[in-house]
Amino acid sequence: MTARDTHDGTRSGTGSGPDPGPGPGTESNGGDGGTGTEGSDGRNCRSYSADSPLGGHASTLQRTGRSLPFSDERHLQAHHWLVEEAYTLDAQRYEDWLALLTEDVHYIMPVRVTTARGAGYDSSPGMAHFDENKYSLSRRVARFATEHAWTEDPPSRLRHHVGNVRTFATADPAHLVVDSALLLYRSRGDVREPAVISAGREDLLRRAPGGEGWLLARRTVLADDSVLRTQNLAVFL
Repeated sequence: MTARDTHDGTRSGTGSGPDPGPGPGTESNGGDGGTGTEGSDGRNCRSYSADSPLGGHASTLQRTGRSLPFSDERHLQAHHWLVEEAYTLDAQRYEDWLALLTEDVHYIMPVRVTTARGAGYDSSPGMAHFDENKYSLSRRVARFATEHAWTEDPPSRLRHHVGNVRTFATADPAHLVVDSALLLYRSRGDVREPAVISAGREDLLRRAPGGEGWLLARRTVLADDSVLRTQNLAVFL
């Protein structure tokens, strides 16, 4: 399995971790006939996972129909989950954040590129700022607790702003597709200018075992910049 260089100086996708195996809720391509979310390059967000060496075990479930009404209990639960996750990431409680992820989670942030209108793509094939499974994410979190995490010592001051949330049903009632807009404000030290990252996210949420709460089974982060104006990505989006 090919390793990828990532923004914080670590290596992603080394394949050194245990194989997570097929997770619950994994479906074949096109199983529900949904259209899925498309980025400005026209690609279905799910296809980023499908094209990744680490995304083979991720669920391929897609959205069906129109977005749920804001009064729908499923939308309220999904929105609440995203807000609670944002506060968890702001506080850098990363072990708690890992507990919100499924064992077969795939977390990917493609590298965006600037192209002519009609080029048919706006992300760089095979390149990603993040391309992670549960094991590689856990290694990132473990590194923060060591003396080698100099990119976050002293730690950044973070604020995840989440908005424009839309929730969609899937062919499996135990899963929801959730779109959101994210604005991350990051300040570190006393001299440097703060960094701001704007992005859109598509998440797949899966009901936790026992039916209590939700877990993140898939996340695609599409940044609104081709060049990220931050020193590193030793944070999670």
